[in-house]
Amino acid sequence: MINQIKKSLVLSGHKTSVALEIEFWEALESIAKKNNLNIDSLIQKIDQNERKGSLASALRVFILKSFIEMKK
Repeated sequence: MINQIKKSLVLSGHKTSVALEIEFWEALESIAKKNNLNIDSLIQKIDQNERKGSLASALRVFILKSFIEMKK
C-alpha cells in the first residue's frame, strides 16, 4: 500500500475511506472534470450505480470501462 493514497469521504451519509494508487485518483479527477462533477460526486454515483464489490474495485473497474469507451 506504499504507492496508494487513502482519502476519506461521505457516501450516503456514512463516512468511509478508500485507498487507490495516484494514477487512479488522477484518472477519476479527469473523468469527473469531463462530466462537470467534483470527484466526490463522481464517486457517489459510482457507489450507487456501479458497485458490486469493494469501493476501490468498483472505482478501478469504472475507470477501466471509461477509458475503453473513450477508445471506441
